[in-house]
Amino acid sequence: MGQDPIGALAALDDPLRRDMYAHIRQARHPVTRDEAAGAVGISRKLAAFHLDKLVVAGLLRTRYEFVGGVPKVGRAPKVYEPSDLEVRVSIPPRQHDVLAEILLDAVLDHGGGETARDAALRAARRHGEALGAAERARHRPGRLGAERALTIASVVVERHGFEPDREASTCLRLRNCPFHPLAAKAPDLVCQINQAFLSGLLDGLRAPTVEAVLDPRAGECCVALRPATPAEKK
Repeated sequence: MGQDPIGALAALDDPLRRDMYAHIRQARHPVTRDEAAGAVGISRKLAAFHLDKLVVAGLLRTRYEFVGGVPKVGRAPKVYEPSDLEVRVSIPPRQHDVLAEILLDAVLDHGGGETARDAALRAARRHGEALGAAERARHRPGRLGAERALTIASVVVERHGFEPDREASTCLRLRNCPFHPLAAKAPDLVCQINQAFLSGLLDGLRAPTVEAVLDPRAGECCVALRPATPAEKK
């Protein structure tokens, strides 16, 4: 089946379908019809209808598998998981304009004796810092411990195209790269720009208890936010 981004977007016009798709993307395991139905508060029959629409649109793929991998009596249930099409559909929207602004600023403010990479990283950090400072001025959160800083950072980055996922109370993973597919052309540079941008955000929030670290995983953003070690706290 060919991938059709327009059809996929049309399938997500329905709010129930959109919430169900978001749940399956965030689940990190194959989801049964019963789980999908419970996640959005509808019947199993109606969930099956919406799930089939998402499969036809190319957003989900299916197989038959016992949940948890434990064989049981009878036929394995049908389960659903995200397809590879998600990298082409803007959920949330990709932020190519942010990367473009960073690179444009790097060109316009390129200092003598400075490499293009260094200029880009400096511009990225400055953009992130301005964003964090604006958020802090708006909400005046006071002194930020690690958990509170991660919570605020999660809200901010989600508005800018990242998909934050609190793996635990002390770690914020980013399940996508908002600059995809541009990252494919220069992955090392884009990862470093992401790290500089998010480090700047934490500086602007005045959150020295948290750091942005390179921690690449397949299919996810290369940067994670985690509590800073004592030696790294400012």
